[in-house]
Order: sequence, then C-alpha cells, then structure tokens
Amino acid sequence: MTAYISPPIALPSRLPEQVSFDRLELGAILSLYGRMVAAGEWRDYGISCLSEVAVFSIFRRTAENPLYRIEKRPKMRNKQGLYALIGAEGQVLRRGHDLAGVLRVLERKLIRAV
Repeated sequence: MTAYISPPIALPSRLPEQVSFDRLELGAILSLYGRMVAAGEWRDYGISCLSEVAVFSIFRRTAENPLYRIEKRPKMRNKQGLYALIGAEGQVLRRGHDLAGVLRVLERKLIRAV
C-alpha cells in the first residue's frame, strides 16, 4: 500500500500589507465624529485602507468631496508625524505624532458649532 502525499501548496512569500487604524485610533476619531454629527455639522464618513495610507474621510453630504481627511502614514512616522489632517482643498491643516493633537483642530470647531 502506497500513500499519496500531495505536493505542498505554494503560498505567496509575502501578503500585501495594508495600513489601517487600530481600535483606539478609531475610537478617538468616531467619538469626535459622533459629536459633530449631533451638532449637525457632519453627515457621512468613509474609511480607506491602502498599502501606504489609511484614510478616514469626513463629509458634510454624501455626494460631496470630503471636508476633512485624517490620514495615517507609517512611512512618515520618523519625519513629520504619523497622522495628518487634510482640508477640503488638499491643504495640510495639521501633522503630528499624536492623534489627539491632530484632532484638536477639529475639536475647536465643535466648540463653535455648539
């Protein structure tokens, strides 16, 4: 009796990496988002997890371009900071190593909205 051993399955040597927000980062972002929705300022959001950047886009209306984008770029960790807040026109409003510091710009807008 001979046993048949199947050939090993060729797995890719490396799966494509994907940048994403972790649970604490999403908690901080969604907390601010919920307060701004309650204030009537924001209505929708989108999350994109790509190979080099994770983006949380904030919309006033669904069909518009995003008002703000919160980006996480691991390659920028040692340079200008891991996180960036990008405005509607593409201008960088804030960069930093701490997400709370970057989100502080939007917290000030919440104080005015209420």
